[in-house]
Amino acid sequence: MRFRLTPRETSFYDMFSASADNIVTGSKLLMELLGAEHSARAEIAERMRAAEHAGDDATHAIFHQLNSSFITPFDREDIYSLASSLDDIMDFMEEAVDLVVLYNVEELPKGVEQQIEVLARAAELTAEAMPHLRTMTNLTEYWIEVNRLENQADQIHRKLLAHLFNGKYDAIEVLKLKQIVDVLEEAADAFEHVANTVETIAVKES
Repeated sequence: MRFRLTPRETSFYDMFSASADNIVTGSKLLMELLGAEHSARAEIAERMRAAEHAGDDATHAIFHQLNSSFITPFDREDIYSLASSLDDIMDFMEEAVDLVVLYNVEELPKGVEQQIEVLARAAELTAEAMPHLRTMTNLTEYWIEVNRLENQADQIHRKLLAHLFNGKYDAIEVLKLKQIVDVLEEAADAFEHVANTVETIAVKES
């Protein structure tokens, strides 16, 4: 790790950890949605919306700190990229829950639970990784595993699309369900973006 002669603003680490912890909350709400009665979905969506707003607040706090800090713990563009990618994850998860409610989906197709399980695992790994930004240690396994999970998510997504287009569903239902599974895939992609940004930061700081 590079030796620095100047102090660095350390509150960013806590804010990134808070953002990642909030994503874990969102992933748990996604899991809850899977087993919920149809009548309970709107309340889950409301809690997810609150979590998404909390995520927005955390992102804005990071940007405010970034704009008011003379010295940052690592490159400004990487701080911005990491904060934005964390925010994207929460946005996609909230969108997926909202679409399930808005489209009044009776039953999610088989395979969506696998998508959500992958997201939940990626959320846990991301939350565990954020505190290690302080020391830039024990991060390699994190980004390798998240990239593996994203590859797994790609395979699940392709199988889901094949299932949706097998003729079982009518055209309108296909459009609705495809949008939901596509948004969940975007959430998996966003986890990979976070992991790639962390890898970039670690390489620069080594």
